[in-house]
Amino acid sequence: MPASQSRSLTDLMKSPGLDAPVVCLLLTANCMVFAAMLLAGAGWWHAAQGVPLAWGANFGPATQDGQWWRLGTAMFVHFGVVHLALNMWALWDVGRLMEGLLGRWRFAALYLGSGVLGNAVSLVVQGNQAVSGGASGAVFSLYGALLVFLWRERQQVDRSEFRWLFGGALVFTALMLGLGFVLPGIDNAAHAGGLLAGLLLGALLARPWTAQSPPVRTWRWAGAVGLVLLVALLWRMLPAPPYLMGEEIKARASISQFLQEDRRIKQRWGSLLVAGQQGGQSFEQLAGRIDAEVAAGYERSFDRLAAATPDGDAPSAAALEALQTYAAKRAEAARALSNSLRRGDTAAIAQALRPASAPNVPKQ
Repeated sequence: MPASQSRSLTDLMKSPGLDAPVVCLLLTANCMVFAAMLLAGAGWWHAAQGVPLAWGANFGPATQDGQWWRLGTAMFVHFGVVHLALNMWALWDVGRLMEGLLGRWRFAALYLGSGVLGNAVSLVVQGNQAVSGGASGAVFSLYGALLVFLWRERQQVDRSEFRWLFGGALVFTALMLGLGFVLPGIDNAAHAGGLLAGLLLGALLARPWTAQSPPVRTWRWAGAVGLVLLVALLWRMLPAPPYLMGEEIKARASISQFLQEDRRIKQRWGSLLVAGQQGGQSFEQLAGRIDAEVAAGYERSFDRLAAATPDGDAPSAAALEALQTYAAKRAEAARALSNSLRRGDTAAIAQALRPASAPNVPKQ
């Protein structure tokens, strides 16, 4: 029998931190990650998506691009101090009770496993449309497991404790889920997924509380079957990402490289024209250098941009397409100028000296 059976549930809820080392470890880890994110540029009250994403937040194009670990790391990533404080208060409040009831290892398995499943539900429901994170899915699982424990042990729990704990857990979860439908920016899918995972894992990890507790074998089997069905359903319903983050990062790198290369080629083009005006070389020689150093450079840049074009609806796809068009026009203008130089066609030379303007490229 667990050592906590000699203590009331109210006593367990008021346990000192030394009696709940896993809860304290989780609190410390969440706060340390938040502090590190602040140093990396996240704001106290709100963090732009870039920093949480870099620190392991859940996002379909990244998670489904082989970074499945984000389903776990996302539960330690928070988007502001209020977001962090609310989750840590709830973890401290119900976590000490659940760690006392389940023991350290079962509690850790409940919290981490439910957090992963809650983030998986979020990935399915949100359809890869948002960057999400936070401990709330894992915290909701603790209330789900508490409800399972209270219902299974209702004959062993003091009636007054049962009424206020069971009722309080129901009211809290219903209220928080209701707020998720009203307030924007709340990942209700992770909340509901964590609650469901907590119900199932709470049944699977059940252990008798007293010598008079009912058998737990049926609860464990029900929890195991439910978890297998949940995982299978999530895998089947997982939507394909609109694009892959690795391809988007490659596209952004190609855009940055092209803009630097474009500046270099334009400077070289200008210096060649100045040298041609000053004499010292024939039109044929100048045309050859424009072909080799300008036109060929833009053609190589076009090929690199085309190779970096991502599949799907990636944010950088439009910029890449615009830059490919620009590179092709610059190469065409350079070839036209070199051909005009070879022919000595002054009118065509003047026309070719009006190259395409660079397109506006969105900030990466």
